[in-house]
Amino acid sequence: MVTCPDPRATCPYQEASPVTHEVFNQAPQLTGNDVSADAALIEGVRREGADWASGELHRLGLLAGSERALEWGRLANDHPPVLRTHDRYGNRVDEVEFHPAWHELMTVAVQNGLHASPWAAKRPGAHVARAAKFYIWSQVEAGHGCPVSMTYASVAALRHSPALAAEWEPLLSSRSYDPGLRPPAGKRGVLAGMAMTEKQGGSDVRAGTTTADRLGDGTYSLVGHKWFNSAPMCDLFLVLARTPDGLSCFLLPRVLPDGTRNAMRLMRLKDKLGNRSNASAEVEYEGAVAWLVGEEGRGLRTILEMVNSTRLDCVIGSAAGMRAGVVQAIHHARHRSAFGRRLSEQPLMRNVLADLALESEAATTLMTRLTGATDRALSGDRAESALRRTALAAAKYWVCKRAPVHAAEALECLGGNGYVEESQMPRLFRESPLNGIWEGSGNVAALDVLRSLAKEPGARDAYFAEVTLAAGGDRRLDDAVDRLRKSLADEENLEVRARRIAEDMALALTGSLLVRLAPHAVADAFCASRLAGDGGRAFGTLPAGTDLDALTGRAVPV
Repeated sequence: MVTCPDPRATCPYQEASPVTHEVFNQAPQLTGNDVSADAALIEGVRREGADWASGELHRLGLLAGSERALEWGRLANDHPPVLRTHDRYGNRVDEVEFHPAWHELMTVAVQNGLHASPWAAKRPGAHVARAAKFYIWSQVEAGHGCPVSMTYASVAALRHSPALAAEWEPLLSSRSYDPGLRPPAGKRGVLAGMAMTEKQGGSDVRAGTTTADRLGDGTYSLVGHKWFNSAPMCDLFLVLARTPDGLSCFLLPRVLPDGTRNAMRLMRLKDKLGNRSNASAEVEYEGAVAWLVGEEGRGLRTILEMVNSTRLDCVIGSAAGMRAGVVQAIHHARHRSAFGRRLSEQPLMRNVLADLALESEAATTLMTRLTGATDRALSGDRAESALRRTALAAAKYWVCKRAPVHAAEALECLGGNGYVEESQMPRLFRESPLNGIWEGSGNVAALDVLRSLAKEPGARDAYFAEVTLAAGGDRRLDDAVDRLRKSLADEENLEVRARRIAEDMALALTGSLLVRLAPHAVADAFCASRLAGDGGRAFGTLPAGTDLDALTGRAVPV
């Protein structure tokens, strides 16, 4: 190496630095778009009676597509929560610290009513509008959706105890985000979490060993542990514990009415694959004070009200992830060239993008139908309630199973650029398996489909009544429904076939919805590739003759 003896002098060997390259053929960052500009979502919201919320969805969609919101999502994941068990003097505090970006995300979510506010609304379609907002805002960052979702779901369980519901619902449904551990009476709004699983039990919550002893004032003292306490920074939790009458459900606040900290000890935060912006904890109860929700011994049935709502959010969250992935993939392909053409103009990439768009639209259409069923079921519609019970379990199984492979394919569309953190695609990929595990893994959801068909009055009839609304609309769908009927009529090895049955039910229902409600190009491609076996097993294998441009153009108009 040649060096100049005096660094202050002009070096005769140093020439002006040449420009090594200029940046071109790179897709610009996708910002400034309206995330609510989603044809399948808009049409679904209108069909399910929440068109009145279109202005709110548009405003939230513009914020979700802004550079500011995307930066919040990045920062919340780059700076995950930190557990502080003790203060400087050695006092137990059990607090979780978050980056300010997390609080920005939560503020927007709560102010827009993504949590429990629909329960306070009397307007038809309130739960549909809330689901659409959850879908839009989840595309910014998925982790903070956990406390939002559980707060939404907690109300259904609390209503098993009207006195508790009357006390807590106004705070749960408030649109004021008020973090920090203080007595509930002094807060403008509260959030709820959940603690069901233990080390030895996992999905088998009946194996729980946490005990609850009645105290003289009507409260209970809980002793035991939970292996996963979702969102431990919340103000209250629904917890399962054993009483003499069996497994029971309890409301456990972090701070007691007199201002003292409840004896709920945060042992450590989980080091998770994804969902890193959100805290999940292992906890121990050392005589924690709690209030009974519902009846003693009926805790599982009580908390299942909460689980059904959070399962719906698993479907919504997975559909949102698919939407985020395909939008990024199409955006990249429209700006990136290879071998003399834009990626979006190359036949095989066109097939991949169209297939990803098809899967996303199918999930969004199914999701909006289920949110409509939820809204009507909560208003007393028994047929919609019966449909929701079975269809939600099937959809939870299938849509959440499709999310990881969809995220991987969308990431691959960006090539090496998609594999680096700055693209946001790795975060999307890491988040994608979570909803398949949360609120019952694949086996649990598939077996729940069988259970609902066997035990829930009217569930089978409601499902087939919905599916056969499209009878005669497409031969491939009709054939798939006939095969499904025969499969269910064969009672041999039902448990072994549970996953296949759940898959077939989800696909037949989705096919029926698309044949009835979607453009012909969408329904035709779905029936050909998902019901008739004319597609392959990987994305990008839609059969020849599929209107590829119609699928991608509908997903993200040029």
